Amino acid sequence: MKSRKLGISGPEVSAIGLGCMGMSFGYGVIADKKQSMDLIRKAAELGVTFFDTAEVYGPYINEELVGEALEPFKGQIIIATKFGFNIGEQGLNSRPENIRSVAEASLKRLRIDCIDLFYQHRVDKGVPIEDVAGTVKDLIKEGKVKHFGLSEAGVKTIRRAHAVCSITALQSEYSLWWREPEDEIIPTLEELGIGFVPFSPLGKGFLTGKINENTTFDSKDFRSTVPRLSPGNLKANLVFVDLIKEIALQKKITPAQVAIAWLLAQKPFIVPIPGTTKTDRLVENLGAASVILSDEELLEIEAASAKIKPAGDRYSEGSAKLIDR
Repeated sequence: MKSRKLGISGPEVSAIGLGCMGMSFGYGVIADKKQSMDLIRKAAELGVTFFDTAEVYGPYINEELVGEALEPFKGQIIIATKFGFNIGEQGLNSRPENIRSVAEASLKRLRIDCIDLFYQHRVDKGVPIEDVAGTVKDLIKEGKVKHFGLSEAGVKTIRRAHAVCSITALQSEYSLWWREPEDEIIPTLEELGIGFVPFSPLGKGFLTGKINENTTFDSKDFRSTVPRLSPGNLKANLVFVDLIKEIALQKKITPAQVAIAWLLAQKPFIVPIPGTTKTDRLVENLGAASVILSDEELLEIEAASAKIKPAGDRYSEGSAKLIDR
């Protein structure tokens, strides 16, 4: 597995990480624990050194799963987790006392002495970002956290936070299906030396080509609330999949590998974290690290995708309110 550096001051990690959320949260069912443990350990054996979780996934059980699964790999891997929600209640909570409380609890669940990368899960407008960054900076001084990160933060917030405590990575959605970060976010990250960790690099499974116009989602599956995946928009958005399938056919690889390889080709500081609960999909996703898209292929994708406008928003109205601008 190839490696990449997360920003100027960040750690060296595998070029592709593993998003662990879906094993415990978001898709309506909790995956079998042994199966999930085996998959996480398989990822580590295949060279993945970057794993993503959060206290809210479950809540709590995803951190516990990741901590138990990766205990034999201590010192060899990087675990990222997150703070910022009111667990069991509505809304956000990035007050300093809650950040500290979450850090202590996450350390225990993850079975570690120091959190490698601690993200603010969503920007809390009720707490100045300077206070958030200052609290994490103190946790770094105390040896409880190594690196600070933000998720779905806008440019102004990134700059304000970075001025207080150096940000190692921003985690936000980015894929061939959602390219807004290219406008302001990626240039800012490049300027400041911050790594970029795209979640949903496969468009919540859409860019794999396994979802079609007849696909329906269980009411407990968060994708049932995603406007882009509603029946009306789903059919219109299949043009993205057709484009990726065409490139995949030419290169004799899978659509998922094209989508991930495209992300890797954008900037050297980009480390996508596709999630899965299936070992064969894990192996397939990691195979993208060895895929090289030629300049001609990248231009072909660029020209074709520029003509396509996604149908529907990427978040429901409620979730969209939590996105910083």
